[in-house]
Amino acid sequence: MINKTRVYGEHLTSTEIFKEFILPEIKDKLYNFIWVDLFAGKGNLILPILELIPQEERVDFFKEHIFLFDIQEKMIYEAIKNAEKYGIPKNIAKNNIIKRDTLKNYPKFLLESNLPVYHITNPPYLYIGYIKKHKETRHYLEYFQNENEGYQDLYQLALMNDLRNGIKNMIYIIPSNFLFGYSVSNKIRKDFLKFYLIKKAIIFEKKIFENTGINVAICFFERKPRPKDEIITFEGLKINNQVKKRTYILNPKYNYRAGIEFDEFVDKFKAKNPLNIKFYLTIDDVKKNSGNFEITVIDANAFNGKEYEKKKVYVNEKMYNKIKSNILFVRTVDTGKKEGRVGLYTIKDVFGVDGILVTNKKYRTHPIQIFIEPKLSEEDQTLLKDYFNLILEHFREITDSEFLTTYKYSNSEYIRKYLGLTQVKKLIHTFPLLDLKNEDLQKLKELVNSKKVDDLIEFVKKKNSRGLEQWL
Repeated sequence: MINKTRVYGEHLTSTEIFKEFILPEIKDKLYNFIWVDLFAGKGNLILPILELIPQEERVDFFKEHIFLFDIQEKMIYEAIKNAEKYGIPKNIAKNNIIKRDTLKNYPKFLLESNLPVYHITNPPYLYIGYIKKHKETRHYLEYFQNENEGYQDLYQLALMNDLRNGIKNMIYIIPSNFLFGYSVSNKIRKDFLKFYLIKKAIIFEKKIFENTGINVAICFFERKPRPKDEIITFEGLKINNQVKKRTYILNPKYNYRAGIEFDEFVDKFKAKNPLNIKFYLTIDDVKKNSGNFEITVIDANAFNGKEYEKKKVYVNEKMYNKIKSNILFVRTVDTGKKEGRVGLYTIKDVFGVDGILVTNKKYRTHPIQIFIEPKLSEEDQTLLKDYFNLILEHFREITDSEFLTTYKYSNSEYIRKYLGLTQVKKLIHTFPLLDLKNEDLQKLKELVNSKKVDDLIEFVKKKNSRGLEQWL
């Protein structure tokens, strides 16, 4: 039986989150707006406002300034009970706390008030891929038709509903993939941030909801005077096992994605003559090239909880040489330990074998052997490995790993991240080995070996630059 919270995409917000992070931003303008939550749950994002309203004014304030909606009868009942705790009579609470599917039926009567709407909400999160896979949620597919076609999550439909109805001020608690995601969020960012600024954001890299560990952000949105694609700059507060302040710059050229320093580097400074990269050694490769040459591999699909199963396979001479001469693999998922971060590693050093074999399905979280053309010496592959890891760690440091996807929350030394294969390929493509003569090659080796990463990046930019005109 599917979890009911997954059916509705609901993750109820505590009043503590509201009081600590949202209320200080709005407390001086309570009488200036209608305070609305279209996905109110128990009302925890709006009703605590009443604590700041004098007791004798609360009923009249509630009538004029607070409207709550939810699709579930149970939540409406709970929100009305909570309103009563603040001194709002039940009959009055029932007038402004309303059962409604606001994704399908937007309450346009709110727009006719003399006061502007300020929408504070924690909308439903339900990814369209999940919706399609479960019969209990497939009825939501109708929401993604017509003008909503192409969006990827229910929360994105909520944002677009507010945009289409001209709401000027909103505070949303939404998955932080809105800021950092790739394909899942490109369309909503391009469409939405043409109309809205982000004034600030509070980004959580720790669990704040009881039923999910999903990474969320509190985003403070303000509508622009006119639609415009432009760079958006805002201050962010990131909270995990410590609190960090960062300035975020969202560029429409990169679909307004946060943490783009890595993307800018790998896109702008691809080598003029990049290495050709392929991933995975599969069982089909072995079968098509069977022979008498023995190769020792680990089976990436056979992990017993401690180690991968080792096997011997027999291939022809050409495949034997190909496997033996490509000594590197990519670890795409942090282990949580310092020595197990994502990056390139030598197969023999880590696993004591010649290759990494996929005997079943390809999984991007498994160790993956890398095949490089033209053929490189072991010395040059080691140089590539050290170069890759040095540049990768540099961008992890300056972006707090935000160009990577959060993999899992735990009590590890750091927040575990996932490195995509596209990112692996793009970073390898900046390695300028094939374009360098003796003197420059020696310089590259010196910079990598000395770990002078800033000088290394400047060297790569100079060697790989194609002129400024293509970026203007």
